[in-house]
Amino acid sequence: MSRIFTSFSLEAGAELLKAFRAPEFILPTIGMPVAFYALFAIVLPNPGAGGVNQAAYMLATYGIFAVMGPAIFGFGISVANERDKGWLSLKRAAPSRGMNYIAAKVCSTMIFASISLAVVYLVAGFAAGVTLPTKTWALLLMVHIAAIFPFILFGLTIGFLCNANAAVAISNIFFLAFAALGGLWIPVMVFPAGLQSFAQFLPSYHLSEIALIASGAPGERELSYHLMLISIITTLFLTMTIFAWNKQRNA
Repeated sequence: MSRIFTSFSLEAGAELLKAFRAPEFILPTIGMPVAFYALFAIVLPNPGAGGVNQAAYMLATYGIFAVMGPAIFGFGISVANERDKGWLSLKRAAPSRGMNYIAAKVCSTMIFASISLAVVYLVAGFAAGVTLPTKTWALLLMVHIAAIFPFILFGLTIGFLCNANAAVAISNIFFLAFAALGGLWIPVMVFPAGLQSFAQFLPSYHLSEIALIASGAPGERELSYHLMLISIITTLFLTMTIFAWNKQRNA
């Protein structure tokens, strides 16, 4: 057990060191969510908030946005780069557990996602004047942290199936699509009917709706419906990840 923990600790430390040495990864993943939150939730009016405190309303959706970037880019681009350089092949040949590699990346991703989320929370609480009961803050935090995992699976699928150049493009396309069309920037309720229907297929939409329920935001939302759909989507992502993992192992 101690050898497994030591191996994991070394892997996690290497992942964190690599991430801290890449400002092109840190600055967008931490700076973009808080910048967008300040712009859309504080500076610009929100046409879909229905007169409620828009900063509090959009904290739920921008929390999903804050954790989505580190998960998709941290896995999609990073894993693709390492696969192209032969690092995954070396890992398979080394006497270390393959799951330590994935677990270390999950740990690193959760740390950076938590930092990004904390910055958004601080701006919401101190600059935007958002006040929520302690239990609501805790529940919202749980939802936001749990939202990391479907995007980790999606990022892993990209990393295992695509080369480095393709992973950059595909990760950016899906990241922006999940954010814009999933209602993370602007509420889905103001979209045309066709885009509202399309949002039902996106994990970002269902996660943001669950976060809005957790925050006590007004509106008609069926928790069981969104939980069912995000469970189906997560299972689909898991199946895709397993397929991609087996494919790159046999390549």
